[in-house]
Formats: sequence, structure tokens, C-alpha cells
Amino acid sequence: MFVSQPTFSYQIKLLEEEVGFEIFVRNGKGATLTPAGQQFVTFLSNMREELKRAIEQGQNFSVRYKENITISMSVRQALYFLPEAIKEFEKKAPGTQITPLFQYGNSMDSFLKNESDVVFALEEQTKQLAGTTVHKLFKSHIYLICDKNDPLASKNLITDEDIYGRTLMVGGGSPALLRSVQQKLISSGKIEYFNSPDHDTTLTNIASGKGICLAPGFLNDHSGQFAWIPYDCDDTFACVLCTHKADQRQSLDTFIKVLQKLYTEAVAFPF
Repeated sequence: MFVSQPTFSYQIKLLEEEVGFEIFVRNGKGATLTPAGQQFVTFLSNMREELKRAIEQGQNFSVRYKENITISMSVRQALYFLPEAIKEFEKKAPGTQITPLFQYGNSMDSFLKNESDVVFALEEQTKQLAGTTVHKLFKSHIYLICDKNDPLASKNLITDEDIYGRTLMVGGGSPALLRSVQQKLISSGKIEYFNSPDHDTTLTNIASGKGICLAPGFLNDHSGQFAWIPYDCDDTFACVLCTHKADQRQSLDTFIKVLQKLYTEAVAFPF
């Protein structure tokens, strides 16, 4: 490091005084990180990686693009046609880059902080939003997810009676509509259930045979790993895009219309 031991020790001491906690525990054999020090070093390492990615992104942008549109969503599969939309859009606006931002659980917060230009959302989340424009995209139905070897996987439509006697995973940030359907099944007293914190944990539990779940079709990644069977229910999720009302860029309007066109034309696609 080209720094003498006394100098290095003094610099560490100054740093510990500045941050207000011990980073190292010193003993006769040397020094080890304290728990707080370990967390501090991990955070700094993450910051370094984030800075590296930011520099790389900036370098890419400066070479090829003059403008950027950031679209945030909770999970990649929420906008299944996004890659195709980017291809189509870049033919129309080659100087504008589309940057996806995946933020599980807080994509709307990021949008409201002006950290993104577009956010994928459910219409129910947009009712009280000021200064935004809502663009309708598609309706998503409720599906039952189970292992491909589960007897339910052979069915074309799932009814409540099919679920009775099974273990249903619930929670995990479920939208209000889905929570009401889950509660209806729970109140029947004919199912077992337990809370699962998020969708990925739920899928892991399904794969390990712990239960089944109900989910919006827009969460389907169409990988074929699980069986997704339509649930007999008329309720749907209204999926939309939100933009900032003050953002009147022609490129943004073009991008929204490209996405809307793709979803309008996908009439036979299982959402």
C-alpha cells in the first residue's frame, strides 16, 4: 500500500473517530474487522461496484446516445414485451436509449422521486397520484401456479373446489385484488395456508413441494418451469404505465405507443 504501519494505523484511527465506531479490533496478532466494520467495508465495496457501473453506463451513453428514458418495474417479467419494444423503438429513435430499472417493492417510490421516467404499475396504485399521466397497457388475469408434476397441472381451469384441501401460499406483497381472493379461500376453512415473503420465495416453495399459489399473469416469465393454469375468476389487474405529466418528450410518447401497440396486437398471449 506504500504507507508505513504507524501512518496507516493513524489514518484508521482518524476514520473511526469520524464515523463514530470501531472498524477494527486490535490485538497482539494484528487486527480484525468488528461486525460494524464488516458491514461498513461491505457497503463501501457495493458503492465501488455501483460507481463502476455508473461510469460504464455513462461511457456507453456518451458514445451512442443523446437521450435516455428510464423505465422502472418491480420484476423483469412484468413487461414481457419490453425487449421487443426496445428493438422497435430504437428503429424509430436511434439516438435514445431505454434503460430498465428493476426495483422489487419500491419502483413506484423511485418514479415519484424522479429517478425514472416511466413506471409499470397497477391502475389501483395510481388513483391518488398527482402530476402523472396514466397509459393503459393490458389486463392481467389470475393464475394458479403449481409444480408441473402436480395433478392440478393437467387442468385447463382451476376452481375453488380444486384448491380445497391444498396448502396455499399467500402474502408476499400481493396486490389488494389478489389478497381479497386469497382471503375468500382462507375464510372457507377448506385450505391450509402460510405466508411467503416474496414471489421468488414462493416459487422456491412450490418447487420444493410446500404448496401452490395464485398470482397475476404478468409475473409469468414463460420459462416453462412451472404450470400456470387460469383461475376461475372474472377479476383482472389493470396494468398501466405512468409518466410524469411535465415530461412531454416526443421520444417518450413514441416509446409508450410502441409498447401499447405490442400489447394490443398480442390478443392470444396469456396475461
